[in-house]
Amino acid sequence: MKKHDIETPYVSFTHYKKKFRLIGIFLFLLPLLSCSFKKTTIVDSGFSTGEFKASAYSFIGEDDIFSALAQINVFTTKSFYPLKAALTLKRPSYLRLELLPVIGVPDFFLTASPEILKIFIPSKGEAYSGQPTISNLEKFLPWPIEIEDMIMIFTGTYPLFKESNILYQAHRENNYLVVEMNSSSGASQIVWVGENNKLLKLVRKDEGGEELYNVKYSYNNDHRNFPEKITINITNETTSLSVRYSDIKIEKAKDLSVFDLTIPDDVKEIILE
Repeated sequence: MKKHDIETPYVSFTHYKKKFRLIGIFLFLLPLLSCSFKKTTIVDSGFSTGEFKASAYSFIGEDDIFSALAQINVFTTKSFYPLKAALTLKRPSYLRLELLPVIGVPDFFLTASPEILKIFIPSKGEAYSGQPTISNLEKFLPWPIEIEDMIMIFTGTYPLFKESNILYQAHRENNYLVVEMNSSSGASQIVWVGENNKLLKLVRKDEGGEELYNVKYSYNNDHRNFPEKITINITNETTSLSVRYSDIKIEKAKDLSVFDLTIPDDVKEIILE
């Protein structure tokens, strides 16, 4: 037998052994290489432990009272309601709304606190009071959103869940931080945050995964990072409204009596169910 006949199998085996090693190294590096090409990366910064706070993405504190003039445009499939209002808000559930006519004094007053909702319509000599529920609020305002959620949205941040054990997951899409929030009830919410912690958009879903509403925030103003315009689209109601602010004031809360509407003695008060 010739020498090369003995060595050929050995040379061939060594040759393929090197190839196998190279393939193994490539397969090991493949997941790492593929991650570098993905546009979405997971952000591990404590979100799963609930460290993501609404206060971090807003310039209004829990002890602040927000007041402003607001141009509120309500759109439905059949009509359009342009409203001018004086708004006073305090988180989590304090509200005062006065609708302003073109000429004259306000003819619609609404106040809400955690305990009670009050409405006064001077031209009709009517006053109402009851629990601050969605069903009572819908009798007077054309948008079906809980007062707590509405106040959080109107003050430039996202609504909170009533549950305490919320799962947070975050990732980046291009220049945006996207945070997904899932509650134990099954309700969920996704928020998009831009540069300088500006909240850009949110989508709220119910326990069945159906979208309830979505909100967009616009920042073309001189109020730093506070949105000049907020647009809310109510999914099932085919209703949308936009809120554009002017004369914004943010002050420390000292007196909450502004959120308790005084009804004149000669006006009969109707109790809402």
